[in-house]
Amino acid sequence: MYAIVEIAGQQFKVAKDQKVFVHRLKDDEGADVSFDKVLLHADGENITLGAPAIDGASVTAKVVKHLKGDKVIVFKKKRRKGYRKKNGHRQYLTELQIGDIAVSGGSSKSASSSKKKEEPKKEAKKVEAKKVEAKKAEAKKETTDLSKHTVAELKEMAKQRGLEGYSALKKAELIELLSK
Repeated sequence: MYAIVEIAGQQFKVAKDQKVFVHRLKDDEGADVSFDKVLLHADGENITLGAPAIDGASVTAKVVKHLKGDKVIVFKKKRRKGYRKKNGHRQYLTELQIGDIAVSGGSSKSASSSKKKEEPKKEAKKVEAKKVEAKKAEAKKETTDLSKHTVAELKEMAKQRGLEGYSALKKAELIELLSK
């Protein structure tokens, strides 16, 4: 079971008993905090999705400690100008221990609903395949004698068929491409 929750302006994927480092929070060490902006909750195959957040859902966490992150060195230089600036930065962080993930509302999507969505997609793919076959049959009828067409007409045929890279080809190359 996990949830995607927004904490201090950033989104985190959290699970029970997980430790998370977030931007510094104002709460004291040892304090319990609750975050109600839960964007997604997953419990096995059941997925609850918010729009944008799930109503009534919350994640509780305990502030373990406040600390500073690793030093990041910012070095700016302009060559041949004698300009060099070196700066360091350490981000203030809060370590959280995720406690409980509670959900009481939202729309639930399960694996069975996703299977229902896959069936129409398969039918659409079959219909699309038939259309492609019909286009190929039509193209074979046109390929009887391509040498009678001008280069501009051949390029237009290549464009209609969705072929790429035809703009720089010569007439013989276009005929060979279209006859495939």
